[in-house]
Amino acid sequence: MSTERILLEHGGGGLLSHELVTEVFLPLFSNACLDRLEDSAVVTLEGRKFCFTTDSYVIDPIFFPGGNIGSLAVHGTINDLSVCGGIPLMLSAGFILEEGFPMEDLKQITRSMAEAAKTAGVSIVTGDTKVVARGAADGLFINTSGIGMIEYPQPLSVDSIQPGDAVLVSGTLGDHGATVLCRRRELGLSSGIRSDSAPLNGLISSILAASQHIHCMRDPTRGGLGAILAEIAGQSGFSITIQESELPVRDEVKGVCEILGFDPFFLANEGKVAVFCAPADADRILATLRNHEYGRDAKIIGSVGERNGGGLIMQTIIGGSRVVDLPLGELVPRIC
Repeated sequence: MSTERILLEHGGGGLLSHELVTEVFLPLFSNACLDRLEDSAVVTLEGRKFCFTTDSYVIDPIFFPGGNIGSLAVHGTINDLSVCGGIPLMLSAGFILEEGFPMEDLKQITRSMAEAAKTAGVSIVTGDTKVVARGAADGLFINTSGIGMIEYPQPLSVDSIQPGDAVLVSGTLGDHGATVLCRRRELGLSSGIRSDSAPLNGLISSILAASQHIHCMRDPTRGGLGAILAEIAGQSGFSITIQESELPVRDEVKGVCEILGFDPFFLANEGKVAVFCAPADADRILATLRNHEYGRDAKIIGSVGERNGGGLIMQTIIGGSRVVDLPLGELVPRIC
């Protein structure tokens, strides 16, 4: 490890997160499911394929335009199942509450969780509650786990990516990260940006029905689209070339990033999916995405090259190119 103690950046989805997983957890927990390092574990039980995932949410602030920690937890778990080709079936919810947390806030958060689960067609079937002393936590943390059933005939995995694959993204980048930045007390920025937090199971099921040649999907949360594409390039060994001119970013998000010195390519999203597919199906998948409420701004942004270890390459707007590496740490701590 490059550090002797845990830093906030270890939770950011960048290089330090990668080191934490590969140098601390993987050597001890290694198994066929975990070693794939996908958003969900894929297992086969009695001839049926299922996916299983878990995630914890520590976002600050817990309420933000477009959602709160509760709806975010439900959406995030549904999306992790969906990008592995899973049909989400059921969730668990665990709450770590700090003494003194307002009861009305808890009721509002749990109502939003119930509404988010109902909208996505899943049930919260089990859970747990713990209370810690005042000062031992920051209000409320939530852990959610989920189980889904996989019916898509092809494995959706980094291992399935092929040379020539098209790379698509379902919509504008950085909406969630910019929203949380604007709500941080110490920044006090005013903006009309809203988080893109949303359940993607309906959107994803529509593109899976439209094509039998989708090879891999990821939801670009911590570290943004840039981090997950750099990670996929490293895992697969393929070069991936992205056209900067094709990256969809709202003007409001660009404005916040210009003020604060951030890059929307590396800001978190909570309602977007990146898709790798056969080039012949790219236009059909793009049309299907754009026909869904959560995919109106979808774009084809790049393609997969040869297995030459070239990494993630950005073709810039001014005509040059540069290699994009995993970010060292976390641009915005506690983003989800």
